[in-house]
Amino acid sequence: MDELDQAILRVLQSNARTSNRDVAAAVGVSPSTALERTRALQRRGVIRGATLDVDLNAVGRGVQALIAVRIRPPSRERIESFRDWVAALPETIGVFVTSGTEDFIVHVAVPDNDALYAFVIDRLTQRPEIADVRTSVVYEHFRSREVMPLPTRAA
Repeated sequence: MDELDQAILRVLQSNARTSNRDVAAAVGVSPSTALERTRALQRRGVIRGATLDVDLNAVGRGVQALIAVRIRPPSRERIESFRDWVAALPETIGVFVTSGTEDFIVHVAVPDNDALYAFVIDRLTQRPEIADVRTSVVYEHFRSREVMPLPTRAA
């Protein structure tokens, strides 16, 4: 990725709904160049789509938690089955399949602590393959709005 690609990514990550004309103006190229470069980023899979940032508090899901889950005995079938099941739950907003002590970190957003308790106790721990669950409540969630390639290290 060259500097122009990175500049286009910065503009679009700031606001994915920026018009092509405004992207071109922001990065100092013609609209046709900006459009071709943006389309090339999409073809290469660098830009996979645009998402909407929803305020979880505003939609009644103000309590977030990260739930570490260990599956036993571990097997590809059990891991994939649990992954697909938990990802489909309406409370789930993210699933990380991990190495180490836990097999998963499940990111959930629920209305309140009672709903979190019910999710963990009534949904998760009822699954026979779950050996351990540890829940951490999220006080604040900050995300980087800009993801760019890291500079390469000199040899």
